[in-house]
Amino acid sequence: MLEDQLQKDYVQAMKDRDAVKSSTVNFLRAQLKNVRIEKRVEGLEDKDVVAVIKKQIKQRQDSIEQYQKGGRNDLADKEIAEMAVLKTYLPQELSEAELQGLVAKAIRETGAQSIKDMGKVIKAVAAEAQGKADNKVVSELVKKALAGA
Repeated sequence: MLEDQLQKDYVQAMKDRDAVKSSTVNFLRAQLKNVRIEKRVEGLEDKDVVAVIKKQIKQRQDSIEQYQKGGRNDLADKEIAEMAVLKTYLPQELSEAELQGLVAKAIRETGAQSIKDMGKVIKAVAAEAQGKADNKVVSELVKKALAGA
């Protein structure tokens, strides 16, 4: 399981004195513990762990933008390094061609006709992709496909 891998990687990062990786993984482990407490479960499924990791990556992306706007490249670089560590735990993302295929399939299955049906299509694609796609990219692809339909 992904949680076990995080624990092993944390221990190894501590042994290697890798400050960035150990602090990033330790913070992620704390977030996972909060989710376990919230859900009242002993261990999380991999999809729940991936959801927490994606949330952390999104927070890092927002921070990077803010730091760069404020001229704090030193802090932005730290966030970029942490985001790179987090991305190593995500499953391989689908290519744009694979996503376009999923979008086309979802449009056929949902019978989407216009941009008003975008929500249904995105929901269908998200279910098929199972966390292996960036929601922003999916949204743009669906919008293009429905605008051309």
